[in-house]
Amino acid sequence: MDAYERVTRNTVEIVTEDDLRSLLNKPTKKVYAGYEPSGEIHLGHLVTVNKLVDLQEAGFEVVVLLADVHAFLNRKGTMEKVKELADYNRRCFEGLGLKNVQYVLGSDLQLNRDYELLVLQLSQQITLNRATRSMDEVGRQMDHPTVSQMIYPIMQMADIAMLGADAAVGGIDQRKIHMLAREHLVNFGYTAPVCIHTPILNGIDGKKMSSSQGNYISVADTEEEIKKKCQKAFCPPEIPENPILQIFQHHLFPRLPEITIKRPEKFGGDRTFSSYIDLETAYGKSEVHAMDLKKSCGESLIEILAPVREYIK
Repeated sequence: MDAYERVTRNTVEIVTEDDLRSLLNKPTKKVYAGYEPSGEIHLGHLVTVNKLVDLQEAGFEVVVLLADVHAFLNRKGTMEKVKELADYNRRCFEGLGLKNVQYVLGSDLQLNRDYELLVLQLSQQITLNRATRSMDEVGRQMDHPTVSQMIYPIMQMADIAMLGADAAVGGIDQRKIHMLAREHLVNFGYTAPVCIHTPILNGIDGKKMSSSQGNYISVADTEEEIKKKCQKAFCPPEIPENPILQIFQHHLFPRLPEITIKRPEKFGGDRTFSSYIDLETAYGKSEVHAMDLKKSCGESLIEILAPVREYIK
């Protein structure tokens, strides 16, 4: 697969495709993604981690922002707490394959004169209404938003500028913030970033993935926990919004050359797939049973997560 295909696979939007093609032709290029430090790195984080791995293989310099200040502004804990979590998260990301990349702690980048001046300049151009709307999908307790949460998207724009990023990666919930960056950074002499948006996947119960609901698989889960979670997972006959199929598409096939569904001979015997679309087609035709699919999902997840579990011991 060529660089463009690798970068755009399993994305929901590229803003813009022409800008990305031009960027891919440049000898040097930098992409960034930011993560609020959290106690659990799970399959929701792995979607963008996989995309950063793709971008690194396509020739990008990768910068990972461990956004401790953003987490603090978004009511995720004290500065001391989120800073402690940042180092753990870094080790998780390294175990998932993000090595030979630049890790930047948010507070090391953001608490200086030039950065703060840019934040204030940007704040003069952005209405409170747009700042609020940009946070609707990423902010905590947005029924009663705080002033700190209005600073959050403006700082994210400044991150892109100050890190010298040519492109930004994030879930589609980051779209409104990224569009603000494309619109306003050019007013201060910065290039509008290419924005690469990945889907927001369902939790294993088929509902929105949420730490508070516990409907996720953590990279630190034991083999037994992963098997149990997959066995109990929602896996309807339908293909859209099926969390088990989403795991195969976004996590397993990008990391494994092929996947074998193991079955007794009386049920057709083992069947090997070398692409997600072939597996999806077979499942849609009821050629693969949901229980066999979930069992294979658990076994394959154990395989791809083994390096990170070993790395963070």
